[in-house]
Amino acid sequence: MSLAVLQTPSIDVFLLIDILGTIAFAVSGALTAMKKKLDVFGIFIIAFVTSVGGGTLRDVLIGANVVWMRHLTFVYVIIIATILAVIFRKKLSYVRRSLFLFDTIGIALYTVVGVEKGIAADFPAIICIALGTMSACFGGVIRDILCNEIPVIFRKNIYATACIMGGLVYFLLLKIPLSENWVVIISFSVVITIRLLAVTFNWSLPSIYKAEEEAT
Repeated sequence: MSLAVLQTPSIDVFLLIDILGTIAFAVSGALTAMKKKLDVFGIFIIAFVTSVGGGTLRDVLIGANVVWMRHLTFVYVIIIATILAVIFRKKLSYVRRSLFLFDTIGIALYTVVGVEKGIAADFPAIICIALGTMSACFGGVIRDILCNEIPVIFRKNIYATACIMGGLVYFLLLKIPLSENWVVIISFSVVITIRLLAVTFNWSLPSIYKAEEEAT
């Protein structure tokens, strides 16, 4: 019997997680666009691609229906979240901190959704983790490229690594008799915790360029 049958939470739970991730990424994209002083249309486009970019790639790769094209709820959620981000932009005075917060919440939520969708499609664990990481990171990659920034995932920051660790924890928790809701909550928390610790203590992946500079 597959893990999906034994452990997958109800569709409603993951629909809620997907919507929350969409909101988080929409705000993240809107904040980035406003930081770059784009117009209203530009703000919406950046918010939109940040929200659905990773999920769209994931769904195309697994041969599933692209969620936001079938369920317009996601489009409405993005529009509302973007409008609210614009209206309350002055309340979000610490834009960099707010951007980091919403981006971190977004990658944690989308990691869980991506892994679950891979399990539901009966893919091996490593592919499910890759799908979770892709779901979490690809929207941010598009956002940063369109805003003329080097994508966070390509810098030495701990970013995709946090998603991979969250995916690994998800599968490890499936091996023990634990409530499906706790599997989601703990995996989500692992991604956020690693990301927060990485930023707080300035953790980063090894850089080959630094080693080369020291050698010369």
